[in-house]
Amino acid sequence: MYIIAGLGNPGQPYEGTRHNAGFDVIDVLAREYNISVDYRKNRALIGKGIIEGRKVILAKPQTYMNLSGESIRGLVDYYKADEESELIVIYDDVSLDPGQIRIRKKGSAGGHNGIKSIIAHLGTEVFPRVKVGVGQKPRQYDLADYVLGHFSGEERERMAEGYRHAAEAVKYMVTDRVDEAMNEYNRKVRPKEQ
Repeated sequence: MYIIAGLGNPGQPYEGTRHNAGFDVIDVLAREYNISVDYRKNRALIGKGIIEGRKVILAKPQTYMNLSGESIRGLVDYYKADEESELIVIYDDVSLDPGQIRIRKKGSAGGHNGIKSIIAHLGTEVFPRVKVGVGQKPRQYDLADYVLGHFSGEERERMAEGYRHAAEAVKYMVTDRVDEAMNEYNRKVRPKEQ
């Protein structure tokens, strides 16, 4: 069984913000595979279902971003999942252009507090992840204000495409094709011709 965890902050004020890209990808998967993510377990909203013939738990930790590891640790323990091969974490990345995605099998937190928390609670950096680009913060912005801000109209379009790509990447990943997913999606997104 795979635990597919999208990171974000709970509550209406945070809906559609850059920091909630992980939640938004979970919503895409939930719609596509008709999985209701409305059951509370280990400080997360979860839903059980099947993606590409594999049993999955879709999860949205409700601990707020900086404490994501508390919820993820509880889910990994409860479902006896192997974090190195049965956990996929989806989250926002300010170093990638809006809608660009990057898949990694492991890695550092890269300054992302949600991932720092997960690494601290799991005791390892080795777990697959899907980073969803939300664009670089303008120089005059505070990082917290930027990631808790909303997308412009044009960015929203690019993000919707990025969420679809991230959901497609997850399909590869649950069928043991992480390398294929990396080859397909770790390329630079080219802007559309005008």
